[in-house]
Amino acid sequence: MYLNQFLFLAAVLFCIGVYGVLARKNGVLVLMSIELMLNAVNINLVAFSAFRDNVAGQVFALFVITVAAAEVGVGLAIILVIFRNRASIDLDKVDTMKG
Repeated sequence: MYLNQFLFLAAVLFCIGVYGVLARKNGVLVLMSIELMLNAVNINLVAFSAFRDNVAGQVFALFVITVAAAEVGVGLAIILVIFRNRASIDLDKVDTMKG
């Protein structure tokens, strides 16, 4: 397979993730879209790493996966607190929690 095929796949996944972040109101779907964007970045890192015969991109991808796992844990905890207080995970209603 060629490098441009991996880059095209990563670009499509990243665009789907950006659309999901901008268009969704559900907190869980926004987190899933962010994960999709991070996976697109990981595909780019691994593709360029394999193209240049260097493992630095693959190691950096492992760090990105670790940060993504921590982000999911914190994000889901925040969404659970919002659900307990509001009985909804609609992100448009989160700004009413100021105070």
